[in-house]
Order: sequence, then structure tokens, then C-alpha cells
Amino acid sequence: MNRSDRRHSTHTTRSTARRYLRLVAVSAAVLLAAGAGGSALAVPPPDAAHPVPRATAAQSATHQPADARLTGSAKLRRADGDDVRFSFDARFRQDEMPDKARGTFAFRHVGKTTSGWAKGRIDCLVTGGKVAVASGIVTATDVAGLKGKRVGFSVHDRGPGRADRLGYSWASTNDPTATKDLPKCVSSAPFETVERGDFTVVPWEVPGN
Repeated sequence: MNRSDRRHSTHTTRSTARRYLRLVAVSAAVLLAAGAGGSALAVPPPDAAHPVPRATAAQSATHQPADARLTGSAKLRRADGDDVRFSFDARFRQDEMPDKARGTFAFRHVGKTTSGWAKGRIDCLVTGGKVAVASGIVTATDVAGLKGKRVGFSVHDRGPGRADRLGYSWASTNDPTATKDLPKCVSSAPFETVERGDFTVVPWEVPGN
């Protein structure tokens, strides 16, 4: 190959590379636009195998290992074969009160006839012994009428080798949108049994007790 041919080959290669990079950039922009304008179903549903994110580094830096908390992810045992999962990362400092708790929650229910998911921010947490009751506001969901509502949860951390238990505020209605004006830190008893996964509850050391 002579010098002229090499120059032509190099120019062709560079032009092809530039066209490829432009195509990649345009494709990425289209995908981002589609994601931004898509439905709520474009948001991946919470999964116990991929728990909700932990608190940010700034939040974690203000907490101590002994602070009250509810963390973990689990799939519930269901005889009907439905896939029901919950994840929590909630805590508050020993010098705070339960309504100062912060963190995240997420849940998903995939059934034969109906499915739904939601995630949100924790606004209250009370822990005593190995039992926790928490509540939070739904910030994203594919369930009509649920966004912006408060929901509640209860967890019994039964320790190593024993299945934990979980409850939720819509146990009696089977509809998380049906509870009107739910107060903070209110839920049912933890009546469901965990099939796979684990929750951790650290008790609140009430000042003066």
C-alpha cells in the first residue's frame, strides 16, 4: 500500500469511527428520552434480590451502630404462588424521636390476576425488642391512587435460623389505597411469614428507661 492509499484508509477509518460515535450518542439520547417520558412501568419494580438503596453517605455518617433501625429484604411465603417482596432501610439516632426516622421502603406483589409495586420514604419508625413498626409516604408506584398516601409496616426479626414475620396496614382491606388518613407508625400485626431473605431490627433504647 502506497502513502496515498494509507492516507485514504486512515481518513476512511476516522470517518467511520466518528459516524459510529455520533450514532451511539443519538441512540443514548433517544433511550434517555424514552425513559423520561415512559410510563411508571418503565421504572424497575423493587426486588428482594436488589434491595432499596442504603442511606446516603451523609446520612450514614450521622448514625451509630446502636441506633434504632429496620433494614433488610425478603420474599414472603405464599401458598397461592404469588410473588410478594418487601425491602426496608429505616433508622433514627438515639437522641431523636421515632417521627424523625428517615429511610426508604419498597414492595412488590406479582399475582396471577393482579400485580403492583411501590416505593417511598420512611416518616416514622418505632422498635422494641426485635419488633419494628414503620410508616412512610409512597413516592412512586404503578397502583392507581396510591402515590402520596401513607402506608404502614410491622416486622418481627426472629433471629438466625427462624423465619421472620411481616405485616402491613392494608391487611384487613387487601388494598393499600383504602386506608384513609393513616397515622404515623401504624400497621397490622406481623402475620405473614418470610420464605427467603432476612430483616434486622435494632431496638430503640428509650431515654430514661
